[in-house]
Amino acid sequence: MADNYSITLDIKRYDPDTKKTWFQSYKLDAGRILRFVDLFRRINNEQDPSLAWGSSCEHGQCGSCAVRVNGKPLLACELLVENAVKDFGTTKFRVEPISIAPVVRDLVVDLEKAYEKVHRAKPYLIKRAPLPPQSSYYQLSPKEIERYEDATRCINCFSCADACISSHKNFIGPNAAMASIVRLMDPREEEKEERLKLLYSEEGIYRCHSSKACSFVCPKEIDVAHFIALAKEGAFRGDNGE
Repeated sequence: MADNYSITLDIKRYDPDTKKTWFQSYKLDAGRILRFVDLFRRINNEQDPSLAWGSSCEHGQCGSCAVRVNGKPLLACELLVENAVKDFGTTKFRVEPISIAPVVRDLVVDLEKAYEKVHRAKPYLIKRAPLPPQSSYYQLSPKEIERYEDATRCINCFSCADACISSHKNFIGPNAAMASIVRLMDPREEEKEERLKLLYSEEGIYRCHSSKACSFVCPKEIDVAHFIALAKEGAFRGDNGE
């Protein structure tokens, strides 16, 4: 791999005051281990301070820097220049905001709107099981945790929802469905019926087309489609932890 690349970013811009949308091209000489968030920051510092983009932790744990690069949703803080060139086979990249919520400005979307579906899934214990006698905490065995540990890595970056061919319509979305599935698999959750009602509702998992795009784009490498398939098969009706 080369040490430096001549990179072109065609970034989708949006001005909320004028309602104008356009693509703006930025050219940079970039080192191979720079991340795309580093490129955005360089654009701000060296070319265009008006470019708006989102980020927070920049360690792949918050999901706020999710964008679409050449049509694929991903985390800008994880995408290295050298990997982008290798994976996409080009030094020219079309960068757009993810499409799961209204755009606020440029690459920034209204995450509060996006989280409405997740909130409906109640990503917490609705009714916690009683603590074991003479214990101040609920201890889970390695076997119990193993069943759903992978699913708990979800950071709600909405990459799966962006890639999903169903979530832009009447489907609650793969990450919101996962939020409920995780709790169905959690032995501490006693309120199963409310979760099953959502999963098998008109906006539930049967809206999923099983394209597996969610698993393909997940930056945490969660097999989202697998967990949704288990729910489709009825694996969590009367779940007893086996």
